[in-house]
Amino acid sequence: MNLAISNLAMSNLAMSHAHMQSSIPVDIASALVAAMALVYLRGWLSLRSGFPTLIPGWRLAAFMSGLVSVWVALASPLATLDHQSLTIHMIKHLLLMTVAAPLILAGAPVFPLVCGLPKLFIKTHPPNRPTRSLEHSLMHPVMCWLAGTVAVIGWHLPVAFQVGMRSQWVHSLEDVCFLIAGLLFWSPVVHSSSSAGISPRWSIMLYLFLATVPCDILSAFLVFCNRLVYSFYLSKSQLFSLSPLQDQECAGALMWVWVTFAYLIPAVVITMQVLSPSNTQSQEAPQAARHGVAGRSLNGAEVL
Repeated sequence: MNLAISNLAMSNLAMSHAHMQSSIPVDIASALVAAMALVYLRGWLSLRSGFPTLIPGWRLAAFMSGLVSVWVALASPLATLDHQSLTIHMIKHLLLMTVAAPLILAGAPVFPLVCGLPKLFIKTHPPNRPTRSLEHSLMHPVMCWLAGTVAVIGWHLPVAFQVGMRSQWVHSLEDVCFLIAGLLFWSPVVHSSSSAGISPRWSIMLYLFLATVPCDILSAFLVFCNRLVYSFYLSKSQLFSLSPLQDQECAGALMWVWVTFAYLIPAVVITMQVLSPSNTQSQEAPQAARHGVAGRSLNGAEVL
């Protein structure tokens, strides 16, 4: 009897210690999300007073929705369940990469965040040439595509996955990597919406299609390999009464369907924009103007 009580007490102490370890990153994530929301709101209100149409209200809603998605993935009760279910783990990554990242970018965060920061943190001198060159390289579509692909494939390698699940700080680093990779990946897609050229938009459609390939390969492997890839879940109590292998198959199927729609929807929207009559007319007008200028120059040369 005393032995049973002692074992129960030790078990409760171990659970309490594990909760204290996991609560530190959760508290930090909640504080960072709240601080980011306040800084953005302060900057948005400041810009709104001087330039009412510069950052419309829907961008504020998009940015705040993106922050809520980050909080759900990193600091909500959902964040503590990914050690029991690969499906929950996959939902967290999909929230960070395909929901939070594009919503944050849709909020046009640069101006509001800069305006919302205290003047102490704002640099008055412009960035130097190496900084601009580094920024240009990081924002290149090839680098953005590689960032998303490397994050998805790299962190799902069994060795990296096991380390991330057994170390809280490596696990936090993994979540941050997925968010940063998502921001980089969706940057060309979000910025292409303001591009006037048809060619960049068609290239973004190819960009999205190629991004589905590594995700489809990984998800198909998880669904059809018929063996448990991540032995970490063998010693964990499963949610939803699923076996570890069934949970893995569910996670792979979820990733397969989710990513397909997440990349298909913006591709369809871009296609509709490219093929819309108004876009075609806006592209023909500058071409006609250029031809008219060239014709007048030629006629002027003949007269001379």
